[in-house]
Amino acid sequence: MYAVIKTGGKQYKVAEGDRLAVEKIEGEAGDQIVFGEVLMLGGTDGVTVGSPLIDGAQVIGELVEVRKGEKVIVFKKRRRQNYRRTKGHRQWEAFVAISEIVLPGAKPKTAAKAKAAPKAKADEAAPKAEKPAAKAAPKAKAAGNDDLTQLNGVGPAYAKKLNEAGVTSFAQVAAWKAADLDALDAEIPGIKAKAETGDWVKQAKELAKG
Repeated sequence: MYAVIKTGGKQYKVAEGDRLAVEKIEGEAGDQIVFGEVLMLGGTDGVTVGSPLIDGAQVIGELVEVRKGEKVIVFKKRRRQNYRRTKGHRQWEAFVAISEIVLPGAKPKTAAKAKAAPKAKADEAAPKAEKPAAKAAPKAKAAGNDDLTQLNGVGPAYAKKLNEAGVTSFAQVAAWKAADLDALDAEIPGIKAKAETGDWVKQAKELAKG
């Protein structure tokens, strides 16, 4: 028997004993995961197609690990502009072992463990839960910051973006290297070109001296 499930906005064909990588699911290794969005069931008795879901059908799996997938390289080039950027990205994913396919009206063998498992819709919301935590640390440094609006071409709105990215002082700007600018350019698009045009590093060194 096999089933087609939906999780993380994607569809997967699974059978008992299969192991597959899906979009990130919050949890720890060994947790039971219930996939409630079953689109189709197939086997020796034929095929059952949902409209769009099959009521009462479930697929139960065990969370093996949450890990980062293979690195994807993104290369950008603008002709005749001397512009080349290379960035890498590793997407979070969950590695799941399928243990049971539950037909409509049947009771799962792992029902006792499955009660504490997150619902399928919670899987899709999991990646969004990390965004507030990522920006919490820089805000703690807000007190006593340098006035970054003194840099060429930096207004109050752009200074706020720099603060949110963790840049709060002239000393930080003065210590920027090419790699630092490349990293910041991923968070604040165009900042590298703006910094080079305004000669921020040189200006920040003078401002840091007081």
